[in-house]
Amino acid sequence: MSAQVPITVFAGGEVGQWRVETVAAVSGPPLPVVPRLSVSDATHRGDTDAVWALRGLTSNTRYTRRDEREALAARQAGLGRPEATRAALIPISKSAAWWALAQDERRLLFEETSHHISIGMDYLPAVARRLLHGRDLDEPFDFLTWFEYSPDDAPAFEDLVARLRTTTEWEYVEREIDIRLVR
Repeated sequence: MSAQVPITVFAGGEVGQWRVETVAAVSGPPLPVVPRLSVSDATHRGDTDAVWALRGLTSNTRYTRRDEREALAARQAGLGRPEATRAALIPISKSAAWWALAQDERRLLFEETSHHISIGMDYLPAVARRLLHGRDLDEPFDFLTWFEYSPDDAPAFEDLVARLRTTTEWEYVEREIDIRLVR
């Protein structure tokens, strides 16, 4: 019997441990603006009156080689650090053209062309991150990207996001919402 993979729920509404500063549609339709965001696992009821809820699960690393995964793990800071009072939730959906590519073609665009992992490494350990998959759950977003960082590292986070959005990989992004938070 395999272990159950926990599902994380991001619920936007009136309650939650994070105060929402901004909700901006980078591309595609927006999400409604809410004052708070709760982050919990699917076993917790959370905000039952949430305006919206996005679910994602951690999964196997799909585009990362072993040496890259080990390098990321060695430099990655943990989530929930007391000094990391800023966060960003960036839900992303990619186009049908992206999903029509073979796995090796997506890997080529992801790292060899766009340098997604290499760019991310430049910001570790200041910016902690977690990637959750929504596509496998039939959610409205393929990926939920969660970042935590200190106020002092906010400029670095802005630089990280700006660099990623200029890559060839981002030409396949159909929908992206940028939600900024403070605790």
